[in-house]
Amino acid sequence: MGLKANKIFFVILKLAISSTLLYIVLSKTGADKVFDTLKHMSLPAFASAMLLYMLAQLISAVRWKLLLPEIVGIKKIFSLYMIGAFFNNFLPGVIGGDAVKGYYLYRATGDGNLSLASIFMDRYIGFIGLITICTIAFPFGFQYFHGSRIEWLLPLIVLSFIIISLLIFGLRLGQRIKFISEFYNSFHAYRNQKGVLGKVFALSVLIQFAGIFSVYLIAYGLGQHIPLLAFLIFLPLIILFTMIPLSISGLGVRESSFVLFFGLIGIRPEIATAISLSWFMTVLASSLIGLVEYIKYKKEIMTIEVR
Repeated sequence: MGLKANKIFFVILKLAISSTLLYIVLSKTGADKVFDTLKHMSLPAFASAMLLYMLAQLISAVRWKLLLPEIVGIKKIFSLYMIGAFFNNFLPGVIGGDAVKGYYLYRATGDGNLSLASIFMDRYIGFIGLITICTIAFPFGFQYFHGSRIEWLLPLIVLSFIIISLLIFGLRLGQRIKFISEFYNSFHAYRNQKGVLGKVFALSVLIQFAGIFSVYLIAYGLGQHIPLLAFLIFLPLIILFTMIPLSISGLGVRESSFVLFFGLIGIRPEIATAISLSWFMTVLASSLIGLVEYIKYKKEIMTIEVR
């Protein structure tokens, strides 16, 4: 009962944070200006962004498949990926998408540690791919940050990530904690699969670039000719901020970040907010496929149980 009450409290807190941040952003930018900008969205650009998102999800399923045994087919993995996307975007804070993926993967493999380790590795290397893109692009776009209060934000994030990774995985902190020691063993088993990890990393970079380019298309569809370099630098940072579990699906945090970062290159707040909301809408629309997959999956399970 106490855990359920805490969960409800945190969902309400996240909702309050998202609502507050959105209210502040729309108040300062002008909600009418934002929605007027959204009216000019090009449908082909919106559809193209949705297709890129779906392509990224398919490649993500291929990446996850590399981390799993042969007994799990790519079709099932793609289905689980879309189900996870649906839960992340439509039921955030209630049931996490990764938790749903992990549960159903466990049902398929019977190996809880493998399920947890593969999901973590999938996310972890995806994060490395995101950081890599931003780090490579950063020197070419340093002028965007130069003289601002966040000039050294990216180097600080990269350094922190390296230190935390070394502490957790290099020194294996937590190895002595019984309930996660087996996870460590499953995770470290991947270290000997360098060929697999190389492919997973390459796919991660491709996935992240597809996601970044989809936002570039959205901006273009709104009539904004913003350099691709700006997206390669700003989007990874924005994604990192939205990953902090403070809001509902990153709402409010994402829009505030768009206004902050794209404001560095002179993009008006209402334009930045419109790009952010359009991106979120493409993700929401695409994630509805996960609902269809979830219904199909539940029917399959019920059929098996009846037999």
